[in-house]
Amino acid sequence: MKSVVVGTAGHIDHGKSALVHALTGTDPDRLKEEKARGITIDLGFAHTTIDGLNVAFVDVPGHERFVKNMLAGVGGIDLVVLVVAADESVMPQTREHFDICRLLHVPAGLIALTKSDMVDADTLELVRLEVRELAAGSFLEGAPIVPVSAKTGDGLDAFRRALADVSAQVGGRPVDGVTRLPIDRVFTMKGFGTVVTGTLVSGRIHVDDELALAPTSVVSGFSRTGTVKVRGVQVHGTARPEAVAGQRTAVNLGGVEVDEIDRGQTLVTPAAFEETRLADAIVNVLPGAKSIRHGARVRFHQGTAEILGRVALIGPLDATGGVPAIAPGSRAFVRLRLERPTVLARGDRYILRAYSPAVTIAGGVILDPHPPRGAIRTEAALSRALRLAFDPSAADRIPSDNRAAAVMIEDAGGAGFPVASMISRVGIDPAALDARVDALVQSGDAVRADDVLVTPAVFEKLKSAMLAALGEHHRAQPLSDGIPREELRDRVFARGHAKVFERALTDLAAAGTIVSRDRIALATHRVALSPEDERARESIERAFREGGLKPPDASAIAADTGAGTATVDRVLKLLQRQKVLVRIDTLLFHDEALKRLKAEVAALKASAGAGARIDVATFKERFGVSRKFAIPLLEYLDRERVTRRMGDSRVVL
Repeated sequence: MKSVVVGTAGHIDHGKSALVHALTGTDPDRLKEEKARGITIDLGFAHTTIDGLNVAFVDVPGHERFVKNMLAGVGGIDLVVLVVAADESVMPQTREHFDICRLLHVPAGLIALTKSDMVDADTLELVRLEVRELAAGSFLEGAPIVPVSAKTGDGLDAFRRALADVSAQVGGRPVDGVTRLPIDRVFTMKGFGTVVTGTLVSGRIHVDDELALAPTSVVSGFSRTGTVKVRGVQVHGTARPEAVAGQRTAVNLGGVEVDEIDRGQTLVTPAAFEETRLADAIVNVLPGAKSIRHGARVRFHQGTAEILGRVALIGPLDATGGVPAIAPGSRAFVRLRLERPTVLARGDRYILRAYSPAVTIAGGVILDPHPPRGAIRTEAALSRALRLAFDPSAADRIPSDNRAAAVMIEDAGGAGFPVASMISRVGIDPAALDARVDALVQSGDAVRADDVLVTPAVFEKLKSAMLAALGEHHRAQPLSDGIPREELRDRVFARGHAKVFERALTDLAAAGTIVSRDRIALATHRVALSPEDERARESIERAFREGGLKPPDASAIAADTGAGTATVDRVLKLLQRQKVLVRIDTLLFHDEALKRLKAEVAALKASAGAGARIDVATFKERFGVSRKFAIPLLEYLDRERVTRRMGDSRVVL
């Protein structure tokens, strides 16, 4: 059965709650103060079934002081019922609620002329004309206008039919996306514990799911980083195994106390959203509002959250060198700087109210919930905003092209853009994530390195820098086998993502351009010895081969070969890299001598049996070496698992 969430809007005492009560049989005014004063202070909820359609009503307050509570409810509705009392017609809160619905791009709605029993036909027709004038050019232009009386019941059936017709035009919400439930109520229910309610904006919530509360830093001062468990789910007051996007939902949570949650937080899929205090956005200023100055302090409303913040204009200075204000009725790009963290996604609608007096002045759509920090009073910043922009009135979804992703990948540079960030920052359904990444790669907008993305320009520049660094190294040190991997990264990509560096190495190696081992070298590089170095190499290798287990030291080699100290050092390092010489402690031995040693010691077991042992004295006598050589060589045999030390001797393995 299809479900729709219907919000009421209109001036105080125009009969919103009475209409909901007449339609559903449920009084949405739940607070004692509301019943005593006869007005709605906080959100009220009720539901009914009309022609096989589940209809959940969110009854919002009409009084100016309670508009922020109205905003907490209207953000999750599928359509709106604009309520206008026939005996008063259009009033200030009628206009403000209507403006809010337009700014939030509520897709559809209808108009109820309540208290129709209190006026004559001429007055009713006059009110109808005034309402038509108000709705002209908006999403309510041409919407049904239904006179109705909650007191007598006249017009209720016609209203139900009109509501069903409008609801049929409303599209569904993304049920397979990430879970996102902005919390509008928090309370404790005896025998159950903590319960939160809200309109499920996207995704599903199943019993036993583990979800996260975001942001983690909440108004009440608590900070949570773990998950909460779903112990129960209700939709329209009935227990269900799951709730899906578009439904009014109550969720019983385990692992959290009621005073650890506040309205304004969101129940989300873990790790699907990042907290933010900064967002780039389109803003549309209401025609009747004052201009918005650069840096103006405002009240930011999105979902069920209200956060103080400031508005900074994106774009260059005007001709006088000043920052232009955003004029009434105009549109601009802004950076929102919030005083508390929240969770936002590209495509989210929001409302701005003046700091004082608290009146609605503007609204818009989020373009980037995590923009890079940097100068925004530039042509480049304005160009970036234009590339991110889309027309929020064209559809109730963000564009499916990859323009925004390409911009954000460019912004990330060598640090890489996490693939997971495409869910909230770009607004991509997780189920479509791999396909969208593949499309970015195929279109030439990105190179994928495991779970991060970079632009092809960054990637090619990295590969060029690697090849240039290797070429320079080979020219400066022709005897070197290459640059150690981490040293190369520090030289050419110190601030870049390690996975991008590794992808570049892999690609260059696969192309046969480099040799990638412990040291990185150009595939064309060959160790080039000068005639002097070649003579020194032959002499040094011969000296170590002949020295066997009593190798010469560096100073003796320099004297015997006549080579300079620098030449001897270069050649010794080369012979070690080529594994001709092996360093043991502070000594160098020829690899052939060590191989003979291991074979001779292992042969002791064949002659002496399983109990073959050798100690320092025996070793010195057998191989004719001093303690200076015996101790390092015996420890080497232990490491090579030829022997195992037991007390003062060693067992031959």
